[in-house]
Amino acid sequence: MGDISLTINGKVETHDVGDNTLLVDFIREKAGLTGTHIGCDTSQCGACVVHLDGVSVKACTILAAQAAGSEVTTIEGIGSSDSLHPMQEAFQENHGLQCGFCTPGMVMSAIELVSKNKNASEKEIRDGLEGNICRCTGYHNIVKSVKAGAEKMGV
Repeated sequence: MGDISLTINGKVETHDVGDNTLLVDFIREKAGLTGTHIGCDTSQCGACVVHLDGVSVKACTILAAQAAGSEVTTIEGIGSSDSLHPMQEAFQENHGLQCGFCTPGMVMSAIELVSKNKNASEKEIRDGLEGNICRCTGYHNIVKSVKAGAEKMGV
């Protein structure tokens, strides 16, 4: 295909990719950012959620070419080990993770969810995270984390 350019976490990434390269593969293999996980290869689990031009998307459902010229934010782009994003802090403080595999997608989805609805009810949070599967926690602490994250974000 040729060169594709995206801005990922504020850095322009230009790489030669095939026509069928998924955004998730571009992020992981070309940009070297492995926080965006590949969980199911069927767009069911949500482990690959990133923000594409400010909107949560499953990166396994979009071709890199479709995202050309866009701004992508991955889990690596929202905080650092020295300064976690408020939603990351909330997940840590409220035990919203166990194995951590789904966590990047959950956090990215939660950020957009509470940005759109700062006073989301438990039902609205559960409905909003419906496309994200966690096989460990049973969601109680995830919902608690999202509520706490909304408060911390001050949205």
